[in-house]
Amino acid sequence: MYVCLCKGITDTQIRAAIDAGASSLRDLRNTLGVASQCGKCGVLTRDIVRDSLGGLAAQGSPMFYAAG
Repeated sequence: MYVCLCKGITDTQIRAAIDAGASSLRDLRNTLGVASQCGKCGVLTRDIVRDSLGGLAAQGSPMFYAAG
């Protein structure tokens, strides 16, 4: 589905960028250009990031390391 109509960016492209290492809306804006024009797609993009990173955590992928 199209998330960013201004740039023609789909949820599949956003998820692929997250799989490639993007971990924030800022990362996605820098790599894909999402939420860089009108900004209406920012909330949905942020939800996709949270959902995708939450799925990675459920799979046992470390998202951070404990300080120690």
